[in-house]
Amino acid sequence: MVALRTFGDGRIFGVRAGDSPRVLALHGWGRDHRDWSGPLAGLDAVALDLPGFGATPPPPEPWGSSEYAAAIEPVLNELIAPTVIVGHSFGGRVALQLVARAPEHVGALVLSGVPLGRRAGGRPRLAFRLARALNRAGVVSDDRMEAARRKYGSDDYRRAEGVMRSVLVKAVAENYDDVLGRIDCPVELLWGSDDTAAPVAGARAAAAVLRRANLIELSGDHFACFAHPEALRAAIDRALAAVGP
Repeated sequence: MVALRTFGDGRIFGVRAGDSPRVLALHGWGRDHRDWSGPLAGLDAVALDLPGFGATPPPPEPWGSSEYAAAIEPVLNELIAPTVIVGHSFGGRVALQLVARAPEHVGALVLSGVPLGRRAGGRPRLAFRLARALNRAGVVSDDRMEAARRKYGSDDYRRAEGVMRSVLVKAVAENYDDVLGRIDCPVELLWGSDDTAAPVAGARAAAAVLRRANLIELSGDHFACFAHPEALRAAIDRALAAVGP
């Protein structure tokens, strides 16, 4: 087992394999670096525990993916550029923001199951939308709004604690249209055909916007990339070949 170590400012934990890592892997919501132990086997790579997951402490306040990217950006200085960033779900949100912040460091992306637009999993229920509107108008209290989030929110929301609930709410409201339009590097998209958290329609729309995209649709759900490890590894290998030696 590879021992955990710290990265960046010493507050981000993860694992590193090899002397010249060129791959940075970012896990999804509620997961940690262990998701990547199989797909990255034999590669010089770094897999992190994002703030609030695994061994890394939560952020001090509700961060969006942009703030997560700002916290992760110093880690890029510990990798060989241009780096391949692999992101699943929430980790893919952060990967997109990293490209926007440091395009000179990022040579290619491998994304899977990333919610690429607002309400990627469908619109909230009418009762929740009504409670939210009344809360914004000052009619429904914050406590009642929190009760509505607990009742109608996702399993991820109900399991989240403390500041991480606000992080999730902030992330779900994000939109990446502007970021996608500015990405020049090659992007591998691996999507489960039955992904309800991040439907493949969003990936198809992103592929039409991205300048250098390759979309592979896999059988399976939100975790299809891990159910097809050979396809995930092939995508990482193609991304590495695209950035060159």
